[in-house]
Amino acid sequence: MKIAIVVFPGTTCESDLYEAVRQTTGEEAEYVRHDVASLEGYDAVLIPGGASYGDAIRPGAIAKRQPVMKEIIKAAEAGKPVLGIGNGFQILLEAGLLPGTLLTNERLKFVCKPVKLQVANNDSTFTSLYKNGETISLPVAHKKGCFYCSETELKKLRDNNQIIFTYTSENPNGSMADIAGIANEKGNVLGLMPHPERAVDELLGSAAGVKLFKSIVQNWRETNVTNA
Repeated sequence: MKIAIVVFPGTTCESDLYEAVRQTTGEEAEYVRHDVASLEGYDAVLIPGGASYGDAIRPGAIAKRQPVMKEIIKAAEAGKPVLGIGNGFQILLEAGLLPGTLLTNERLKFVCKPVKLQVANNDSTFTSLYKNGETISLPVAHKKGCFYCSETELKKLRDNNQIIFTYTSENPNGSMADIAGIANEKGNVLGLMPHPERAVDELLGSAAGVKLFKSIVQNWRETNVTNA
């Protein structure tokens, strides 16, 4: 499996994501610039966190207009796994690959700490190795992570089981319905504010992110690799 890690000017978490993928799966990962014209040959696309283009205008608004986004949309439409973390989630929302938007945190402050999440749907490309309803700990680090959508969109998310992760015990940003991560209707695009790449070893405080990366690879192999 070959994984693209897309890097925009202002991205800051690409190294963490690269090392997490390599450490947890052993699969091939490569950095891909924002101005590439093709993602042919890659089996999955990961968009790390940071502050692309300094969050000018609003987070993700400029990144969505870069050449690589056309290729990311193509990959998503082809059913390939596409994961956006933090600013990557913001970019996926701006690009229209996921519904809703992310507002400034309810308390108007940057929040950086471990939070408890519930796996609300383990029947997805990204969560199949978790137990449904499992409680995990992942760190957050954002100022604009308050998920919001219309009541109609929220009903659709619930009806289609597109809510993948929810905050439990504490909602750190005021997100509607305690939403921490959502998927598209096909289930191959996931955006979440917490950082699984920062939770792949107990020395870091949690290894809960390991199952997410391994789930991606396992599901890809089940779909694309035929045993002789």
